[in-house]
Amino acid sequence: MKTKILSIILAGGLFVSSGCSDFLDQIPDNVLTVEDIFKSKDYVDDYLTQIYANIPNELSQRLGEQFSGPWTAGSDEAKYNWDFNYANNLNRSTWATTDGTVSNLWNNFYKSIRNATDFIDKIDGANEAEVNTAMKSRYKAEARALRAMYYYWLVRIYGPVPMVNKVLPVDAPLSEVLLPRSSFDECISFIVGELDQAYNDLPIIPVDDEYGRITKGIVKAFKVEALMLNASPLFNGNADMAGLVNKDGKQLINQSYDANKWKAAADAAKEFLDLFVPVTYDLYVDPSTTSDPFIKAYLSTRNVMSAEWNKEWIFARPKSMNRSEYDKTPKHVGYTTAVQGAGALGATQKMVDAYFMANGLSIGNQGSGYQSTGSSDFKAPFDVKARSTYNQWINREPRFYVGITYNRSYWLFQGSNTSEVVSVMELSGNSGRKQSTSDVSPTGYIVRKNVVGNSNDRGNVQLRLAQIYLDYAEALNEYDPGNSNILKYLNLIRERAGIPTYGSGQGQISVPATQSLMREAIRKERQVELAFENVRYFDARRWKIASTEFAGEVYGMNMFGDGNAFYGKTLIETRTFRQRDYLWPIPNDEILKNELMVQNPGW
Repeated sequence: MKTKILSIILAGGLFVSSGCSDFLDQIPDNVLTVEDIFKSKDYVDDYLTQIYANIPNELSQRLGEQFSGPWTAGSDEAKYNWDFNYANNLNRSTWATTDGTVSNLWNNFYKSIRNATDFIDKIDGANEAEVNTAMKSRYKAEARALRAMYYYWLVRIYGPVPMVNKVLPVDAPLSEVLLPRSSFDECISFIVGELDQAYNDLPIIPVDDEYGRITKGIVKAFKVEALMLNASPLFNGNADMAGLVNKDGKQLINQSYDANKWKAAADAAKEFLDLFVPVTYDLYVDPSTTSDPFIKAYLSTRNVMSAEWNKEWIFARPKSMNRSEYDKTPKHVGYTTAVQGAGALGATQKMVDAYFMANGLSIGNQGSGYQSTGSSDFKAPFDVKARSTYNQWINREPRFYVGITYNRSYWLFQGSNTSEVVSVMELSGNSGRKQSTSDVSPTGYIVRKNVVGNSNDRGNVQLRLAQIYLDYAEALNEYDPGNSNILKYLNLIRERAGIPTYGSGQGQISVPATQSLMREAIRKERQVELAFENVRYFDARRWKIASTEFAGEVYGMNMFGDGNAFYGKTLIETRTFRQRDYLWPIPNDEILKNELMVQNPGW
């Protein structure tokens, strides 16, 4: 993907009519006009690249830079120690319609939609000598897919939105400029239709290995995500949204549950799997030659995030600035700067407890072997030796050791240090509160997943095959419980994770006996497999469980204790989640300037 990005402003002001004065007709030689853009392939490439450039970089959630959202610490997975992080506003339900973050995402996505629409409208007229017919078709398909993706990112945050799909001139009448919100079904129908249309003119593999550009697989995967959103309880027969209507009385979220929406999502997932797996995409298995299946599973579930553009990656943002590397690296006072970070993104005790044991059982299940107190010598899969470890953290599944940095654990990257780099988060430890009240974990755990040892310009995977497998299992269970593919794809995830699968064979775990129990198993698997990948925030909302899962007491370790005192379960904060928080508010400016725009319930 080209990294050169030009700031090409295609606002209505470029379409000024002539005749006012000779002065207005004069165009400086160094100003790029719209006509100039489509005369040159280089400029066309730059314009398309600018549309790509606004894809959110979710590695920058610390400050909400590059249109990232507060998804990780805004869920029950984690907490930022820094109060300036917008996730803290969400967790207290103290955010407002006038907040910059609320309008920033809305404005950026609509700007990107506008630019994509303009590009679609004009690319056919590009200079044929520079941009041939095949190239025009592919470029248009990329822009069309990007427009659909920006709409998808809008609706999963704000719910139903106005669909603006033509470039409006500066003198357009208000009847064309001021639009009401489309219904959620209409929004999803448009997104799916655009993705289907784009599919026809896209390659399977990026041309010239420009990974990050839109392909057939990407659009089919986003179709699955859009249909999963449409089928979920938040948008499928949600009586709590009965009051969300336009000023003409049009219902924006349907009030009748439709099981066929789950079938549509399942069919789309099955179509994706039939088209692309395993030739184009496949579950990542680390190429190491270790004979230890536990280590193999650990390396596979860790490196699927860091081995750039591996076969599991469906959609990723290239060349991403990686703020989160610093946030996930402990303070490590006394060691070289190469291994020193802030460690301010703390995992919650709830997320720590969500991981299975090595025998595949949840910690609360009889026979899991979970121990809540004491310590034992234990060699973690990332360690070079056994060391005394709190019993709650021993014999956990491989993904636990991928996701969590816990007290007195061996750091992933030792650098040039002559003594072992071990993260000690007790009060007086190298990463404890006596070292800093700001750059320190708020919970006594630090998110470890997707720490790769380099800070910038790396691919940031945002959608991978494991999610499609779990989507398929979930959608099937909702409309066709008992379908054999539910277990097949759920078990493929567990098998790669190195834990026992569901079944009746030796060493397997009993199959969940009802649709409800299977739903719970699928949701638990998503919570663990996709932890810290910006999925949980949206899952809990679309399932309508965020009001119970995200509200209430948040626990961690005792950051004000040394030694055994550190290991006491400690209340970190009490969170608030109101019914209104299921959807972000429409920015206040949009309500003020558009008399047809209605606000989301509770705002």
